[in-house]
Amino acid sequence: MQINRLFEIIYLLLNKKSITAGELAEHFEVSRRTIYRDVETLSSAAIPVYMRKGKGGGISLLPDFILNKTVLTEAEQADILSSIRAVNAVSLAETDTALHKLSSLFGEPGADWIEVDFSPWANVEEETAVFNALKSAILGKCLVQFTYASGRGETASRTVEPLKLYFKGQGWYVYGFCTAKEDFRLFKLRRIKHLTVLKETFTRSAPRKIFKEENRLQDDAVTITLKLSKEMAFRVYDEFEQFEPLADGSFIVKLTLPRGEGVFHYLATFGDTCEVLEPLDIRLEVKDKLQKNLNRYL
Repeated sequence: MQINRLFEIIYLLLNKKSITAGELAEHFEVSRRTIYRDVETLSSAAIPVYMRKGKGGGISLLPDFILNKTVLTEAEQADILSSIRAVNAVSLAETDTALHKLSSLFGEPGADWIEVDFSPWANVEEETAVFNALKSAILGKCLVQFTYASGRGETASRTVEPLKLYFKGQGWYVYGFCTAKEDFRLFKLRRIKHLTVLKETFTRSAPRKIFKEENRLQDDAVTITLKLSKEMAFRVYDEFEQFEPLADGSFIVKLTLPRGEGVFHYLATFGDTCEVLEPLDIRLEVKDKLQKNLNRYL
């Protein structure tokens, strides 16, 4: 309790510059004597706090004091500030407040070298509301209920123990335990409608790394070999770590994706510049889908 009070005293002094012992005592609901002891504790810990008596006096910090020299390295504080900025788009008010507080503590209100926006071009407010509701449910370990649209266009009501918010590819997902399927699932936030946070709680803990766990997400993965024409060179360099350039300018690439409709949606983004070489079942299924689509125009 005292440690929390000491850090908050430092934060208050950084923002108000000077504050009386009486004001601090009232704020923390303790005696003035306790505040005086706190000041002595801070001084003994090499925090440059001092007191002035008389009119206009109070408790203050030396003007040039910043917290990073006593707690965090410059690299650590930069990592923290950058991480908060990275999720600023999905929790704007809260992260702006946290960013302001930490920037004051670190003495770097002007540090701003990166800007990342994970939000989509459309439906920003709706996805942000879902994101924040799920975040609260995860932290409170509350079950959630929502209507979910699958990749096949089917909708169903789901009750889920939300464990972790996850960003992959170009979208946000929530990873959790689905009570209907009695298994772990990933749900894309953009497909979640009518989300309700329930009062019922759960005790299950989130895995440290989702895709390193022994679960069906790994079992359903498929490695695909593609031949991409030279017109797709910009995507090859952007999206693939390993590729083989061919003499005609085309490329051979490999990628691993979870099985399902998402495979074909992704392959469709390459249009007529892509040919599936392996595995055979995916190649034949792509051919079948393309033939069915062509028949629509006959």
